[in-house]
Amino acid sequence: MVASRKAVLIGGAVAMLWLWGSVAMAAGDIAAGRAKAAMCMSCHGAQGISAVPTYPNLAGQKEAYLVKAMHEFKDGTRKNATMNAMVAALSDKDMDNLAAYFSSLKSASCK
Repeated sequence: MVASRKAVLIGGAVAMLWLWGSVAMAAGDIAAGRAKAAMCMSCHGAQGISAVPTYPNLAGQKEAYLVKAMHEFKDGTRKNATMNAMVAALSDKDMDNLAAYFSSLKSASCK
């Protein structure tokens, strides 16, 4: 019984490492995101910190949150005419890359 419990624990640990590795590999490319971010900067600021109070800061946001938000704008779950139009042509990889870039920046509260 002890041996089978060990096997289950080891199997679980291997599965967790495999999943963690898959998530890590799915992360976007910061450099590619930086290159693509020019279209975002007029509203969200050059460093992801907006000068306009009604536009959210993107710097320092969690990567998964940014990807989710962009997908929701693209599929129409979230409604904002500007954002719905801005993300319409973005691929999943573009969104991953943009999220990686903006999440890598220091938030306004860290400055």
